[in-house]
Amino acid sequence: MTDTIRRAIVLGCGSALPARCVTNAELAETVDTSDAWIVERTGIRQRHIAGDGETTGTLAAEAARKAMAAAGVEPDDIGLIVLATATPDQTFPSTASWVQHEIGAKNAFAFDVAAVCSGFLYALGTAESMLKTGMAKRALVIGAETFSRILDWDDRGTCVLFGDGAGAFVLEARDVAAADAASAPGVIATRLHTDGEHGSLLYVDGGPSTTGTVGKLRMKGREVFRHAVVNLAHVLREVLDDAGMTGAEVDWVVPHQANARILDATAKKLSLPPEKVIKTVDIHANTSAASVPLAYDVAVRDGRIKSGDLVMLEAMGGGFTWGASLLRV
Repeated sequence: MTDTIRRAIVLGCGSALPARCVTNAELAETVDTSDAWIVERTGIRQRHIAGDGETTGTLAAEAARKAMAAAGVEPDDIGLIVLATATPDQTFPSTASWVQHEIGAKNAFAFDVAAVCSGFLYALGTAESMLKTGMAKRALVIGAETFSRILDWDDRGTCVLFGDGAGAFVLEARDVAAADAASAPGVIATRLHTDGEHGSLLYVDGGPSTTGTVGKLRMKGREVFRHAVVNLAHVLREVLDDAGMTGAEVDWVVPHQANARILDATAKKLSLPPEKVIKTVDIHANTSAASVPLAYDVAVRDGRIKSGDLVMLEAMGGGFTWGASLLRV
């Protein structure tokens, strides 16, 4: 009898963006900033901002439908929905439960996870574990945010950095031959980390049990940058070691799209050529938990990421939280 292992395989992906696109020049009309200042410091040139009727839930549902279409599955085929967000539609019920009803996935159990910009990696790891233990056969993993609604638009150091959007994967549990583990599709290795000591460097100054308000985002950018480069380089090495692979074997790195300088510095630390790094920060800005699946979907649809490729996903966010996942397409 052939030894097998269970893998969570990505069947399809999808994404969604609000209709309104705001350029740096347009933002400079109401904020004390300029296109040159933003591009030089962040690499961002535009972002999408949710309008009336557009919420984290509506964006998540649109991304989910596109991912299911790409995967060739129906809503009834989904057994699990894990939605990563720091900007839910309501305190409760979960935005995932609203999406479950909206898309008609009546056989799925659904819940949110909160790990800010690392949220999609946390959601992916959670869904993968549940699929491997047989709690579901197929899962929707979604990252969705409307960060524009928690920004202080008088703080030019933060309001220019973020945008809204959603991205989704459909995962399916499959058994593959252990002998083919290196070449078989699916999630190969994942590492997640948290360090609450640094929570005051990137946070929202409100909450139901403290202020009774939603609050606004606050960030000490230089400190976050320093921790991000070190932490991301470390977790990428951990995942490669777990997989028994090297950076040279990776076809694409899909990072959290926070800042072009962080992307470049992390790639340099790992001796990764810049052409292997998928960058969408210029067109999406930082969409928090949505940024990794949004960037992945862009690269799949333009033909860069294709079947058989080895892809590294990585992110770091408030908490601090950070993580990485290596998968074969």
